[in-house]
Amino acid sequence: MIRYGFPARFKLKKTDEFSSVFGFRRRITGAFLAVHYMQSNLGYPRLGIVVGKKLVRRAHDRNYIKRVLREMFRLRSQDCAPVDMVIRVHKAFGPADFIQLESEFAGAMDRILQNARKTAHGVQ
Repeated sequence: MIRYGFPARFKLKKTDEFSSVFGFRRRITGAFLAVHYMQSNLGYPRLGIVVGKKLVRRAHDRNYIKRVLREMFRLRSQDCAPVDMVIRVHKAFGPADFIQLESEFAGAMDRILQNARKTAHGVQ
């Protein structure tokens, strides 16, 4: 049976985990998102999401944004390199922006995978 959940092991939870990813200073920026990332030794990717209250006032709108980003990550996590990533939202989005957001997210994930391959081969 296929499970469609998002297990706890794929989540960044602690402040130290977020801080270490931000401190590593690797970032991919787009119109809606800034994706901070850092190589991990765990063998699987982990995700943290930051949506500020100043950017999106209502909790249900922030939860929508987090839910959409988690689902995009979940669908692509098998193809992703073992990294810890924190997605910081720069611009609020809704259902009308979904196609552009999905394209931006896919591009960021592809760049992270390319950078991980370069690092694994000792190019960087």
